[in-house]
Amino acid sequence: MKIPVCLLLCLLCACNPARKEDNIVRVKLLRGPSAIAFAQLMDTSVTVNGKLLQIEVVDSPELIQAHLIKGEAELAVLPMLSAVNLYNKGVNYPLLGCPLWGTLYVVGRDSTSGVLHLFGSGTSPDILTRYYLNNHPEWKPELNYTFGSARDLFTGLLSGTVQTAVLSEPFVSMALKKDSTVRLVADLNRPDPDAQGFAQTAIVLSERGMQMQPALDSLLRASCRFAVEQPDQAIRILEEKGIFAKGMLTESSIHRCRIDYVPACRAKEAVQNLLTIILAYEPKALGGKLPDDTFFLCEH
Repeated sequence: MKIPVCLLLCLLCACNPARKEDNIVRVKLLRGPSAIAFAQLMDTSVTVNGKLLQIEVVDSPELIQAHLIKGEAELAVLPMLSAVNLYNKGVNYPLLGCPLWGTLYVVGRDSTSGVLHLFGSGTSPDILTRYYLNNHPEWKPELNYTFGSARDLFTGLLSGTVQTAVLSEPFVSMALKKDSTVRLVADLNRPDPDAQGFAQTAIVLSERGMQMQPALDSLLRASCRFAVEQPDQAIRILEEKGIFAKGMLTESSIHRCRIDYVPACRAKEAVQNLLTIILAYEPKALGGKLPDDTFFLCEH
């Protein structure tokens, strides 16, 4: 029995389908300040080594972690704590670089308030708040964790229910803009005035993406520089893409995020300093240990 050529070709193609992911670089990007660093890359079609960068904005670190556990991304942006915790558990996504150097501030109406509201016990805001207070023993507020999210805490501050709070950008700038009685009380991002900040955000890379490391480093460096040098354009892109509501971001909020892409090799010492603090305050946040040197991707 003869098989028609057209049918034979169809059968062969069905047996050897081209994998869609072979032609794309899947990026999982956390909604929030991290997205500012990627604004330029979201505004146009970008290829890396002939592969199209496909960016998906994800609403929570937990969802990004789920994607990484399933191997559904070549590149991902998530909190440093989450990245290290996954790596320590055998999910092989080492650190490519760090795009943000701190977005956490204490804001409020009273710098000597007896109660400091924050959210996320055991997370970076909590740990860095406790670290700051231990280094500033003159202020001994009671820590209140009753609010479940940054937005709830922001709303409480504006309503007057909360007098002093730990907030991240862009909620910091929104609070300062909406209420003239609210001011910056403390910067939680730098242990001293000369420090660059804490590497609270991680960009991680899959094994499949390793050959793209130099090209990705260059793209990310340029995109971060774009956000810093052209904040108005970055804001326009992020609003058009629906990442942030209109008026939510300002040039000041971008400035306070300290956006600067630093590759893993150069960021290693700063990352280790942060992780040492976290290990001392909340060991389980890292899975009980610091990552080994293979967590830090370096070009050879």
